[in-house]
Amino acid sequence: MSAESTDVGSNRILDALPASEKPWMSLLTTVVTFSAGTVLFESGRTIDAVYFPTDGVISLVAPLRDGASIEVATGGNEGIVGVPLVSPTGSSVRAVSRVAGCGHRMEAEVFLESCRRSRAFQVLVDRYTQTLFCQVSQTAACNRFHASEERLSRWLLMHHDRIHSDHLTITQASLGQMLGTRRSTISVSAGSLQRAGLIRFARGRVTILDRRGLEALSCECYTIIKSEFERSTRRD
Repeated sequence: MSAESTDVGSNRILDALPASEKPWMSLLTTVVTFSAGTVLFESGRTIDAVYFPTDGVISLVAPLRDGASIEVATGGNEGIVGVPLVSPTGSSVRAVSRVAGCGHRMEAEVFLESCRRSRAFQVLVDRYTQTLFCQVSQTAACNRFHASEERLSRWLLMHHDRIHSDHLTITQASLGQMLGTRRSTISVSAGSLQRAGLIRFARGRVTILDRRGLEALSCECYTIIKSEFERSTRRD
C-alpha cells in the first residue's frame, strides 16, 4: 500500500456529508493505493486506521485455524473499511484487497474524534455499520441455504457493482475460498453459468456477459444487501 498526493475519486460516505463539512474532513485523510492481495488489517489485531475506498474491492474474511478462510462481507466505494476498530479486542476478520484500487486513509483516533465532532458523520457511520452487519448476516444465511449457482451469481454481481468492469481476475480456487465451498463445486457452478451464456470463465478470468441474467438467477440476498447499501448513504 502506498500514499499518493492526488485525489483518486469519490466515496459515497464522504460524498454524503454536508457541503460545509467536506473541506475539513478532506484534510484529515491521506490518499492511498493498494494492490491486489494487500492486507489492510489483520484478524486479532488492533485497527490503527480506517479506509474509504474509491475504487477496487475489499474483502472481509474470517480466517480459521486450519488456514482456510471464508468471505463474510465485501466493500467498495459505498462504505468504510475498519469500523470494528471500536472493539478493544481488535477485529475478528482480516481485510484484504481483492481487486486493486484506491482510497482515503484516516487514522483511527482521528476517525473517532471526527465521529464525536460531526453528528452527520456519526449518523453515516452508524448507518454503514448496520448495513455491514446486515451483509454479514445475509451472507451467512446465503452460504447455508442457497444453491451454489445462486451464491456465485450474488458474489459476481456484488463485485461487478464495485469494479466498473465486466472482467474480473480470480481463480476457481479463490472463488471456492471466498464462498466456503470446494473448487470442484465452483467448477460445476461456473460451468453452468457459462453454458447459460451469463459468464465466460477461462484461465483465472471471469467475464460478465449477461448481468440481467445473473440478477435473475441470483438469490434474494443480492437485492437485500444492495438496498441496505443504498439506504446507508442516502441524504436526509
